[in-house]
Amino acid sequence: MTLIKKVSKALAVIVVILAVLGFAGHSYVNHVEKEKTVVTLAKHPKKVLFFYRDDCPDCQAIFHRIYWHNVISHNVVFINMNQSQNRHYIQQYQLTSVPTLIHGKQRYSGTNQQRIKQIVGD
Repeated sequence: MTLIKKVSKALAVIVVILAVLGFAGHSYVNHVEKEKTVVTLAKHPKKVLFFYRDDCPDCQAIFHRIYWHNVISHNVVFINMNQSQNRHYIQQYQLTSVPTLIHGKQRYSGTNQQRIKQIVGD
């Protein structure tokens, strides 16, 4: 076997492994997004609050980016508003739409990546 064939086979195996890992990671984040955990915010002072619904297309559009940011920075609390016990936050934080990010006095509702970066950090 020539060197080119060996390298080609090795690269093919690596690409397949990366594709499988990417799919598994994507599937896991989708699973996390669908969780309806009851959130107590008193346990999370000074964190970014991310209010979303797991059936909201705009929320889904930004969820993965915020999730992976949080894997590194650990500064975001995910609050699925489809959990009925989280709904009291609507009045408490005067929520009018999702996705909404709140960090201290900063607040943003929408999917603009630059505005999201300003609130969650880089």
